[in-house]
Amino acid sequence: MIDNDNFYCLAQQLIEAGRFINSQGWVPATSGNFSARLADGSIAITVSGKHKGHLQISDIMLVDAYANSLDGKKPSAEAVLHTSIYQRFPEAQAVLHPHSPNAILVSKLFADEIILEGYELLKAFKGITSHDSRISIPIFANDQDIPRLARQVEQYMDRHGEIFAYIIAGHGLYTWAASVAETLRYLEALDHLFNYELRLKGIRP
Repeated sequence: MIDNDNFYCLAQQLIEAGRFINSQGWVPATSGNFSARLADGSIAITVSGKHKGHLQISDIMLVDAYANSLDGKKPSAEAVLHTSIYQRFPEAQAVLHPHSPNAILVSKLFADEIILEGYELLKAFKGITSHDSRISIPIFANDQDIPRLARQVEQYMDRHGEIFAYIIAGHGLYTWAASVAETLRYLEALDHLFNYELRLKGIRP
């Protein structure tokens, strides 16, 4: 049985996150998708085809751990990318995927990854306590075969270890954390860090 209070609480958090993300220009048109994990393991996720800056409770649906609809609504085809993150990271409780311009520009200018190091803002990420740190954000080629793309991400992490986020080239960014609020913090930090790197290359978004 679905815990309605848990669902509505998380759905409202996703709606509010969507308003902020939209205010930054990171989810134009109907792009992006957001999710949060309920205590019973089911996942509240945005339905397909809705503007993420104007979400209503009815625009948040439920899927199981394998991205199967639990309420008859249609999730984004990318729901599998969300569920693969939840399966790999038990501590992950939210996933945010915007189509931010900085992430897309980064994916056009950097080949396979972008290295972020020496920035004070890296301390926005859990476990990082010093500017003298280095993280890699991998960049994957876009693919309309979402299960295949999810496998590529999994294989990368099998080889390189855990990551905080990844970019799909020409598409957008995925990041996750232990709450919607923490994931939103990661997202905001990453966008600023990408902006710094773009400016170092002479690009002023």
